[in-house]
Amino acid sequence: MKSYAATDVGQKRKINQDSIFESQMPVGNLPNLFIVADGMGGHRAGDYASRCAVRVITESILKSTEKNPVKLIGDAVSEANALIHDKSLESEELSGMGTTVVVTTILDGYAYTANVGDSRLYLKTDEVLTQITRDHSLVEEMVRIGQLTEEEARIHPDRHIITRALGASEEVDIDFFDYKIPPEGAILMCSDGLSNMVEDREIFRVLEEPLTVQGKVEKLIRTANDNGGRDNIAVIVVEPGNDEVK
Repeated sequence: MKSYAATDVGQKRKINQDSIFESQMPVGNLPNLFIVADGMGGHRAGDYASRCAVRVITESILKSTEKNPVKLIGDAVSEANALIHDKSLESEELSGMGTTVVVTTILDGYAYTANVGDSRLYLKTDEVLTQITRDHSLVEEMVRIGQLTEEEARIHPDRHIITRALGASEEVDIDFFDYKIPPEGAILMCSDGLSNMVEDREIFRVLEEPLTVQGKVEKLIRTANDNGGRDNIAVIVVEPGNDEVK
């Protein structure tokens, strides 16, 4: 397995509210673990929310005796939601904070993913880049019911309004996905600082280039910044390799 994770403040923001976690080694009962979180809130509240999500999820997984990866990740995300929600009620500075999250582990050729919000996971094959997760956002709802095209959604002024986030309420609705990774397949996880600034076809072209995983991540971040870098950027690329994908 090869992987690399990086985050960048972008060209317009002063504070980086994106947080990431990457481990090819076991974390508790999971064989590996990858997390992207994109925080929101005034002052440093979004920064706190995303860092808190990553910390609580990893700590929860480490201490859990659960072996089912979907249940294990789901319990950890729910625990993070509860803590962020409680903290937002305790402090005026943290009031209203929240964060997106996308969490993935790879086991026996399959990936198991949970997401809340509009941070994304893509599966790349030799022929296509497919978005596996579904955005929990206002514009995505408008696309689904035919009020917007995908191209219109990319530039819509309300594209940053999300309909689900960790910490927004006492309970959180989590989407789960499991899917087989084909030979030579790869996973891309990112915040909307990448997906709003770089079109899918351009992301695919970068992932096709004969670069290391680090080189691909760095080029994707550079491309987002070259295109305006209006938000923080978080990117993780995972290439499981033939040993993990059978």
